[in-house]
Amino acid sequence: MTAYEDFVSQYGVFKKIDAFGYLDYLKNNPDAPRKRGKVVLVTADTPLKASRGEGKTTTTIALIDALRKRGIDAAAVLRQPSMGITAAGSKGGASGGGKASLTHPELVDWGLCGEMGSIEAAQNLLVSFAEKAVDEGRLDTILVPRVSEVPSRSLRQIAVDRGKGDVPERVVLTPTCELMQIVVLSRSMEELGQRVAAMIAGTKDGQPVTFGEFIDLWRITNILATAVMPAYTETREGSPVYVHCGPFANVSIGIPSLVSVELACARHDVVVVEAGYGTDAGAQKWLDIAAREYGAQWPSAAVVVTRATTWNDDPTLSWRYPFHVNRLEGLGIATFPLINLWEGEDDQVPALKSKAAELGFRTPVLGNLFRDGGDALTPQLDDFVAALDAAGIPAAPESHKGTPLVDTVRWIAKSAYGVPAERVVERDTFAPSLAAATELCNKAGIDINQLAVVAVKSPATMTDNDSAPEAERSVTLKKVEVHAGAGLVHVNLTTSLTTPMPKIV
Repeated sequence: MTAYEDFVSQYGVFKKIDAFGYLDYLKNNPDAPRKRGKVVLVTADTPLKASRGEGKTTTTIALIDALRKRGIDAAAVLRQPSMGITAAGSKGGASGGGKASLTHPELVDWGLCGEMGSIEAAQNLLVSFAEKAVDEGRLDTILVPRVSEVPSRSLRQIAVDRGKGDVPERVVLTPTCELMQIVVLSRSMEELGQRVAAMIAGTKDGQPVTFGEFIDLWRITNILATAVMPAYTETREGSPVYVHCGPFANVSIGIPSLVSVELACARHDVVVVEAGYGTDAGAQKWLDIAAREYGAQWPSAAVVVTRATTWNDDPTLSWRYPFHVNRLEGLGIATFPLINLWEGEDDQVPALKSKAAELGFRTPVLGNLFRDGGDALTPQLDDFVAALDAAGIPAAPESHKGTPLVDTVRWIAKSAYGVPAERVVERDTFAPSLAAATELCNKAGIDINQLAVVAVKSPATMTDNDSAPEAERSVTLKKVEVHAGAGLVHVNLTTSLTTPMPKIV
């Protein structure tokens, strides 16, 4: 009889799982044993600095360790790190820290099982095919960027055939690319291949040309064969963790792959999912893209992580954390504040608890998770477990597809950033960019309003100026970019910080 182990293979110290194959097996065998785990979303406050983490991964690891100590079958699904930013030291790694860390953090932080490298190779091969298509007269322009795991300002704008054709190109970070989005959102190799075929390679005589029109897709899907498989590992305490797909919810969707979460939900009772950056970034995209538009599971509970310093250091930004907690509660998600203490902050616990009560929050969870790991949380989770037990598996709210793009962006600004429609303003570049994107979609037979909207924004700010009084906060729309294969349209907002350059360590 087929079993889960038949879809698992050893890859060095990790295990790789054929999630597509396992989920397809469950679909075709409804009597096969499975669980229907509840999703807990771990998100965070908007950090004071874009390159500083609040401790989501450390929290996620500590939380599943604590839940398992209470007898609950919990697992985590983490995002894969980007070597150029995360592992180079701009912020914490993607493997937690101290007592709340994974068993092989150095391997996770430096390449895992090669998924990011496979996606990088596949997208760069697509661009090479596009360059060849220019030589053969099939394309006039190239619209898909090359990618790199190492950020370099010198590569942001380049030209192919310099001095002759001078075809403009650019290079973006691998986690932000369309192929990464396709891997995140696809549920089968067939769907993945269809999405790659639908990617718009460029234009010929003003008409969009997709990759499916001039390449054999097996060349790409073969490269991605291992990249689509989540890499399984464990915490130092032995709790199960699945790691797959990518960071950077500021310029992409910044969430784990949908199949890695579905796999974990079929195997465990509670699945803690980490989303990138703050509640205004990764959580917004899990809820409004993954769940509303792509059928991912709506959370049964959420944890919003912050630091004592982020909460207290800048009074003009103190509105953001309560806004995030209240927003998720307003969506019917039981939301718990978690304050990740650093060394020397234990004496602040009474004041922080008092502040949480003053703000009307649920019982807060506090602890130095780096130092104490899950042991700090285990005795504090009574209310959290009770809320989780009481919650079912909620249905996602209705889709926004079909709504005019600008109206959807205004809705995001209101719901996720607290800025009403009348203070969503357009830079003079926005209307021409939207018109060009709409024309490209129309020529490709795509309704741009049927694409899910990705807000491209700074991870350190929700509005044009978060320090401004509430009545003066605005959001500026800058430009539009279509990712037809992924089924997404990017809208650049406010300060679109793509990637903070890593500090030297």
